[in-house]
Amino acid sequence: MDSARHEVPWQPGMANSQAGSGARLLSVNIGTPQPNPWKPVALTGIDKRPVDGPVLVRDPGPKGTGAVGLAGDRVYDVAHHGGTDQAVYAYAREDLDLWQAELDTTLGNGNFGENLTTKGLDVSGALIGERWRVGQDLILEVSGARIPCGTFQGWLARTGWIKRFTAAARPGAYLRVIKPGLIQAGDLIRIERRPAHDVTVAVTFRALTTEPGLLPRLLDADALVQWGRDRARRAARSPLAHPAQ
Repeated sequence: MDSARHEVPWQPGMANSQAGSGARLLSVNIGTPQPNPWKPVALTGIDKRPVDGPVLVRDPGPKGTGAVGLAGDRVYDVAHHGGTDQAVYAYAREDLDLWQAELDTTLGNGNFGENLTTKGLDVSGALIGERWRVGQDLILEVSGARIPCGTFQGWLARTGWIKRFTAAARPGAYLRVIKPGLIQAGDLIRIERRPAHDVTVAVTFRALTTEPGLLPRLLDADALVQWGRDRARRAARSPLAHPAQ
């Protein structure tokens, strides 16, 4: 798939741009294995904590091995997490701050299980297929939205959390690694290319959760994770997607 042919170079001042000159990486977060009583797997890597110094990020290869993009990190629910299309998970500090106020609790960087905590970047407003340069070398491509699971709810110890998180539609973004590189806290984040479509991470999330009528729209996003595109194709073929006139 040549998703680059559907992308246009980002220019300062471009309409709907998501990153200003101050967009940066607040922290790089690596998981510490913890027992997982919320799923039929023994461990979870959701306990992400900021680390000092540079971290290598590269394509982890196909899903199923537990490998993710960041060196020193991994996932344990290998059927649903990890692999090329879910190599890196990013969440905006601004959204963590909103949740922090709403939940009346302290949420540190990494508390949502994100690898990258960003500042000055509308992560859920990013376009599927958008490419970010983080630091000097690393290039990431937005591939999909985080779908909340039982581990996430159990980790936060909030009854009804899945429903609450879903209703807010601020899911954060999964990214694939286009070019490997070293990153660390403080690195600038620059949008290098943006697709011509208007399918954001938030729209993708709503389509896959609460608003299935949006599913056919996802077909405009070539870079979307394959299972998401498969769902969109099935929805587009459904008679309900093309009601009689």
